[in-house]
Amino acid sequence: MTSVDATPRRPSSAADLASALADVEYLADDGLATAGYLASRMGRPLFLEGDAGVGKTAFAQALASATGAHFVRLQCYEGLDAAQALYDWDFTRQILHLRTVEAAAHATGERPDTAKLEASLYDRRFLISRPLLEALETTPSVLLVDEIDRADDEFEAFLLEVLSEAAISIPELGRVAAAEPPLTVLTSNRTREVHDALKRRCLYHWVEHPGFDREVAILRRRLPDITERLARDVATAIRRMRELDLIKPPGVAEALDWANALSTLGARTMDPDLAAATLGAVLKYREDAERARSADIANLLGE
Repeated sequence: MTSVDATPRRPSSAADLASALADVEYLADDGLATAGYLASRMGRPLFLEGDAGVGKTAFAQALASATGAHFVRLQCYEGLDAAQALYDWDFTRQILHLRTVEAAAHATGERPDTAKLEASLYDRRFLISRPLLEALETTPSVLLVDEIDRADDEFEAFLLEVLSEAAISIPELGRVAAAEPPLTVLTSNRTREVHDALKRRCLYHWVEHPGFDREVAILRRRLPDITERLARDVATAIRRMRELDLIKPPGVAEALDWANALSTLGARTMDPDLAAATLGAVLKYREDAERARSADIANLLGE
């Protein structure tokens, strides 16, 4: 079992957690800060749903930084199985160990003890920790299960068991249980519905796009070199783009990319020509860019 060296910070309230998150450049609204605080105090996983780019993944990362916990990320994808998420054996090192023992036995003329040799091949030093085992063995930790909606149903059922027990069984080594269950954050972009059995065991929060003032504050906090006017221009245009029928409405990540691109070009405010020239930083589908242009860039800027 591994312990994190830094003394963990345990927020005393939702407001205290929001303040700690702000210290690491994440501006959470009251609802998200409350959900995070309750998850930490109640020992329950936190299930976050919302559009892509609203800050779900960044919240888990900020939560670890704000509390001084070890951060572990499990990125889900179709075909992900237990072995890729839990642990694996380092076959290369096992074979090298086997050859070393055999060479030593040959040099001394002794026959190696087969039973002891087989047992030594499954020593803990040859075990490769994947994200779930790493989170169970490290205290305290924040485990991010990112985009659980992309995983298969079978993996979802397996994950449910691991989270419920905060332990796994390794046939060759025995049971490994967390001294302190990791604070688990699961995210979903809702590409498919996650089973109720998993949701029932979690606290749930839908992460909205930030309001105008909070988005301006996020832009100024993350990009301190941009002007107040540019931040407000970007937030205004982003807000109106989200009202269009887009394939991928821009999230906070795209707002930051756009503001950064404009600032890189030396902009202190945003005019229609500059906005049109940099649409590739905020809209990632040709159809979305065409819809934005059809809506008139000047209108998106409020002009």
